[in-house]
Amino acid sequence: MTDCLFCKIFRKEIKSKVVYEDDEIMAFEDINPQAPVHILIIPAKHIENLNEITEQDKDLIGKMFLVAKKIAHEKNISADGYRTVFNTNKNAGQAVFHLHLHLLGGRKMAWPPG
Repeated sequence: MTDCLFCKIFRKEIKSKVVYEDDEIMAFEDINPQAPVHILIIPAKHIENLNEITEQDKDLIGKMFLVAKKIAHEKNISADGYRTVFNTNKNAGQAVFHLHLHLLGGRKMAWPPG
């Protein structure tokens, strides 16, 4: 999808503060952070949200979580704890319709979240 905000970020048409990238996945700082550490992890493949994943995407989704774990260690939030979240559709808070995993940490998280 050519006009998708996150596709443009992956293609580096829009600048972001990248903390991880390879051919399949990019992770960057959220521009409206909800915690001291708030990273968005996106696939290069345009997938609208979790409702659109297929059996062929299972390795990609797993890799997104491995990247989250790696970043959590690098940002020194793994020992105290962190949260990973996929928001799916409007009522869940999804604002950009390109699959993205939120990595949040650096503060105590409340429960229930919303």
